[in-house]
Amino acid sequence: VQLQASGGGLVQAGGSLRLSCEASGTAFSVVAWGWYRQAPGKQREMVATISSRGNINYADSVRGRFTIVSDAKNTVHLEMNSLKPEDTAVYYCKAVNRLGSAVWGQGTLVTVSS
Repeated sequence: VQLQASGGGLVQAGGSLRLSCEASGTAFSVVAWGWYRQAPGKQREMVATISSRGNINYADSVRGRFTIVSDAKNTVHLEMNSLKPEDTAVYYCKAVNRLGSAVWGQGTLVTVSS
């Protein structure tokens, strides 16, 4: 299976972006999705996760501004509103199957200008 992330770009502070991640290839039976980000010089951190049962978690720094949505068995989105310069990072999607195996997407760059 492969994950294709898209939707990154340059936006001014206060703006919005919508990231998408689609799984393709062999059947993977995704049971959980996640969005993670890595800013320059920092470790990768969890942004939001959603399980097939609808359990959702957000990092404190994005709660209330970002929304994770899974609208199909092979697609997940991250709606990002009220973006801040500190949200600038490469965003990665991750899919986990019922066996606990994880697959990562290639990353999409989000740049928020002040």
